[in-house]
Amino acid sequence: MANRDQPVNGRLSKLSLLDTGDLILTDAGLRKFTYAELKKATKGFTEEIGRGAGGIVYRGVLSDNRVAAVKRLNVANQGEDIFLAEVSIIGRLNHMHLIEMWGYCAQGKHRLLVSEYMEHGSLAQNLASYSLDWKKRFEIALGTAKGLAYLHEECLEWVLHCDVKPENILLDSDYQPKVADFGLSKLQNRGDSSNSTFSRMRGTRGYMAPEWVFNLPVTSKVDVYSYGIVVLVMVTGKSTQIHAVDDAADRERKSLVTWVREKKNGEATKTCWIEDVIDPIMEGRCDMGKMEMLVSVALQCVEEDKNARPTMSQVVDILHHHKDTRH
Repeated sequence: MANRDQPVNGRLSKLSLLDTGDLILTDAGLRKFTYAELKKATKGFTEEIGRGAGGIVYRGVLSDNRVAAVKRLNVANQGEDIFLAEVSIIGRLNHMHLIEMWGYCAQGKHRLLVSEYMEHGSLAQNLASYSLDWKKRFEIALGTAKGLAYLHEECLEWVLHCDVKPENILLDSDYQPKVADFGLSKLQNRGDSSNSTFSRMRGTRGYMAPEWVFNLPVTSKVDVYSYGIVVLVMVTGKSTQIHAVDDAADRERKSLVTWVREKKNGEATKTCWIEDVIDPIMEGRCDMGKMEMLVSVALQCVEEDKNARPTMSQVVDILHHHKDTRH
């Protein structure tokens, strides 16, 4: 993997990429695999470990015995030059909270990505698990924020993930998070504010910022919004849409954001609103002060007005500040 300070060039010409694509990717620390190698590594693509709009992910064992995640992309019509340009940029991104890519395959119609394998799967697969105590959830929120802050603010290209959700946050053997799946990424020059529109809506229902719906300019704040939803889902253990029951006669479907806000802004006599919203799995076994702070930050992230949302680096600073404080 290249040094994180190495420039990321998103403006490689079609000619230069076709002439030197393999060299560029080798410089980024990526290995070029043949389709036959990856078919053998995955035992004929038999062990599926995940899927999404971008493709299907399989578990594989490489020739050097490393366990890998092999993603077979749904981009058969994508030109090799475009694919290599995107892979070269992703391959140069290097952060402890981003999935590390090891290699790729661009042979004929086949487009595959090879990356490190995450032992505990996705956050989505672990949300109902008793193994995710409040400390792990706090660390997952902090680590994910660090990974997104790096994408938005620390690498030379402006990288928008555009599909932040529990399925795209993977957990290693220590339950440390790594942001994955850049299939929907938007790569921009940081200073080019004019290049902020997309040809189509992207992301996953329930996690998408209002900018998508109203066709407003898209910035890094769309990822901030999605991150806020992820944190609310993780702390409450609920889905993005819930059936709220305030009394026996009042049952309605509302968004998770609305439900949490109503609880937070509800009865003045409530001594601790956070007790009403946290995942029952954590009840009686968590630091209420830290969970209250985490939910409050998440609610800032999901403000309708993107200018009212913090940046991911500001979120990191807030969480760091509260990480070691006692309530």
